Amino acid sequence: MVEFESDELRPGKPRSKVVTFLIYDWPYLLMLALAILGVAYTSVSNTGIRTYWMALGPLFGIITVAVHWRDAKGVNEHWQLVRTQALHWAAVMFAMYLVLLSDVHRMLGADGSALAVLTVLALGTFTAGIHAEAWRITLVGLVLGLAVPALAWLQRSTLLVLLVVIVLVAFAILIFLHSPVRENAGRAPEEL
Repeated sequence: MVEFESDELRPGKPRSKVVTFLIYDWPYLLMLALAILGVAYTSVSNTGIRTYWMALGPLFGIITVAVHWRDAKGVNEHWQLVRTQALHWAAVMFAMYLVLLSDVHRMLGADGSALAVLTVLALGTFTAGIHAEAWRITLVGLVLGLAVPALAWLQRSTLLVLLVVIVLVAFAILIFLHSPVRENAGRAPEEL
């Protein structure tokens, strides 16, 4: 990514680990956030957002090339990186387009289409990382792939999750209201 000066060369307070992580790894976090945002929006709106999904392919390709541009040495390696990623993401976009065709989309429904497109995007991101020899891109693809069954489960069990949260909040309120600290809070020190 971008080379930043080390903390030893900067006067003053060194960066925290979180800030350093965000500076160096923001493209990967952006990829994860955009993919999950697409699934969430599709689930809430219950409509397909073909343009959004089709824009993610080139954006992921641009991020992959930009992040690993400095690793390629010379014009030939730069051209190889661009050509490989362009062909790769064109194939991924075509597969996403096939899932988002109106007949397929109607058959799968909005949630099913979003999860199918996320699966294709996860596979594309994983293999893009392998082609670019970029373990972080590969990791993003793996996380997106693992998010598919997790999101499917969450969509199916939203009511169950909500009930568990309500029970836990009610239990916490009961514990708070009946705790010894709360009971002794209103008494004078002589009464204790």
